[in-house]
Amino acid sequence: MLKLKEGYHVPFPEKLSEGYEMEENSIVANVGVDKLEEVIQHFIAIKDEPLFFILELPASGEKESPKASGIVTALHKDIYYIDGCSVDAALILFERTKDLLLADGMCQFGFGCHESHDEIMVEKYNVVSIYSQDIKKYNDFYEPHNIREAENFITAWDTFSLEHPGSSERIEKNGKTVYDLPELLKEWGIYLAETVEE
Repeated sequence: MLKLKEGYHVPFPEKLSEGYEMEENSIVANVGVDKLEEVIQHFIAIKDEPLFFILELPASGEKESPKASGIVTALHKDIYYIDGCSVDAALILFERTKDLLLADGMCQFGFGCHESHDEIMVEKYNVVSIYSQDIKKYNDFYEPHNIREAENFITAWDTFSLEHPGSSERIEKNGKTVYDLPELLKEWGIYLAETVEE
């Protein structure tokens, strides 16, 4: 059974397990919370080019504009970046933020490459996506983590329905949440790039 982040709750956890499937320009995987740290560190460590950090947070309530009836018809997310990180800097940045990032259920985050544009994103419900124009170079990426290619790959999203939805929640660590990260990472040069519809 897949070990989920603290901030996630799914209706049928027994249906989920670690594994991945290859797509045209990506690898989509279920990665247990106990392996997320090593998977992210692995991706960063094999790079020899400048990296960027990406953090996606659901936009605050005041950014949502409800219709006259008070119903919000679309939700938005704020997308933050830190550009120009060396491999060592990216590893330090992740080390300093991992307690929140690896527990919280509201954020999505990842690291990407400025030159090759390869990217790894930790998405909702422990789905990890690696994107690349040359995805074959990642064929063996998950081997050291004992995560295998799956014949019938199922993510948490495949198990949800109106009657049985998943849920995600904000997690606090040492009095801080992921919503404190933009302020905490000011010295790293974090900036809000855009607010987009989810």
